[in-house]
Amino acid sequence: NNETNNQNNMTSNEKPIVSLLDYGAGNVRSVRNAIRALGYTVVDITDPSQILEASVLLFPGVGSFGTAMKSLTEKKWIEPLTQYLKEDRPYLGICLGMQTLFDASEECEGVDGLGILPGCVTKFLSNETTPVPQIGWNGRVVHQTSPVFTHLNKDDAVYFVHSYYVPMSEELRDGGWVLTSTEYGGVRYVSAIQKGNVVAMQFHPEKSGQAGLNIIQGFLEAVQNKTLSQTVPLPTPSLTQTYPQLVKRVVVALDVRTNDSGDLVVTKGDQYDVREKDSGETTEASGRGNVRNLGKPVSLAERYYNEGADEIAFLNITSFRGGGVLEDAPMLQVLEAASEHIFVPLTVGGGIRSYVGQGGVEYSALEVASRYFRAGADKISIGSDAVYAAEAYWKQKKSGGERNTTSLEAISQVYGVQAVVVSIDPKRVYLSSSDVPDSKHTVLTPTQIGPNGETSCYYQCTVKGGREKRPIDAIALAKAAEALGAGEIMLNCIDMDGTCSGYDLVLMNAVCDAVSIPVIASSGAGTVEHFGEVFEKTKVKAALAAGMFHRKEVGIDEVKSHMEGRGLPTRRTA
Repeated sequence: NNETNNQNNMTSNEKPIVSLLDYGAGNVRSVRNAIRALGYTVVDITDPSQILEASVLLFPGVGSFGTAMKSLTEKKWIEPLTQYLKEDRPYLGICLGMQTLFDASEECEGVDGLGILPGCVTKFLSNETTPVPQIGWNGRVVHQTSPVFTHLNKDDAVYFVHSYYVPMSEELRDGGWVLTSTEYGGVRYVSAIQKGNVVAMQFHPEKSGQAGLNIIQGFLEAVQNKTLSQTVPLPTPSLTQTYPQLVKRVVVALDVRTNDSGDLVVTKGDQYDVREKDSGETTEASGRGNVRNLGKPVSLAERYYNEGADEIAFLNITSFRGGGVLEDAPMLQVLEAASEHIFVPLTVGGGIRSYVGQGGVEYSALEVASRYFRAGADKISIGSDAVYAAEAYWKQKKSGGERNTTSLEAISQVYGVQAVVVSIDPKRVYLSSSDVPDSKHTVLTPTQIGPNGETSCYYQCTVKGGREKRPIDAIALAKAAEALGAGEIMLNCIDMDGTCSGYDLVLMNAVCDAVSIPVIASSGAGTVEHFGEVFEKTKVKAALAAGMFHRKEVGIDEVKSHMEGRGLPTRRTA
């Protein structure tokens, strides 16, 4: 019978060995680390014959639907995987590991899915209040009890990052497949499925902190105890039932660079200058003050994870003057080490561009990004390269003709737009009453007046860590970034950096109004009130801070308590 077949290669109460379908895209390291952290063994499927020999199969699909199906076809995995699923064997699909179970997806028309379940995966529609992709922590409404949720609290939020969703349908409801549903932008969709021993979820348990680890633990324990299929239907949620909301994310940034002794440290600048100004000490190498040392990257990141950070961003500001990312082993090692114990999303930025490495070897930006993803990154942040790409984009739009494929496009086509963040570093250019602004620039009225009483400005983009100005403003860059394949904007402001006087709300609103992808507010946070203010007065979906947390002036829990007190949807870990 099926129960016997389902557990081949396992004896009673023996921990199952997890077989992983890794088709080479996205951050699979975190999935492996989560399984190992729970005390289970994980092995990679390298041959199609291993699929039908597996005790339990885990498919963490990341990237685009077409890329995933193409890889499954090339690896000759489709036939044995389909047979495995039809035999009702233990399976956990994550993100694309759920979407590929269906007939098709709007993401890649003409590409067939596995066809285990009926229906077509559909794209969210963006509007003024609903940026796409959905990125962040959301809740779920449960449609059936399941051993998978044995250790999960009802109100625990889980991490979503996707542009496409599985619509709720009568076929799925009547077939007993719907495990949970979630609401985003007024759309209630299927966020997890289960029937028998086949389980899949749109959210990422490996990125959902302790709640996500509890889900994976519940799944694997149920496989081990042969109780996975013991689900019980619950009353169908009513149309008037209140669903949880997407929470406002608190992101911690760690600016990482080598100091003058060659050690990798976390630092923080004032308007991007990371050297001490008044210590009285200078270094022989620079003739300037020492690089501020606020701690070791991995230990600080682990601290923030334990304190409840919703995301962590490693921003490598060393500049790679002597080479490129693939020769920068210490930074890759930081990422690999951090992903062993940190189970929330990790973003990494710095040096993600094409370059010529040692021995004259050429590396593409896609290769650089791929190495970061394999080291444990969930998203990559592109800065200077995005500015150059945006300039080329607008030039081509104006004059026509051909242009080369940009790094943004190349990376998002393989890994999906949700994996690409564009970091914008603008600085105000104040305009006097007699200045005639360039028609290419969006003129705004900032809260802070200029040094000579000016009341208007535009926000000029910079590259190379703010050291070089470019002839494009933040609004134009944001629009181009979205068109080229960015899924999120990290919006800084050099004028506010290190001031602890609050975010630039005028800039935040201008960019949020210009694009339909999520925006992360950055630069200027110094108090808990600044978080409440930016979430209430702008449309940003996340707010980032660094120095105030590094110096322990304000704690993450204090920020979240303040947000809760203002009625803002917040993820709590206690």
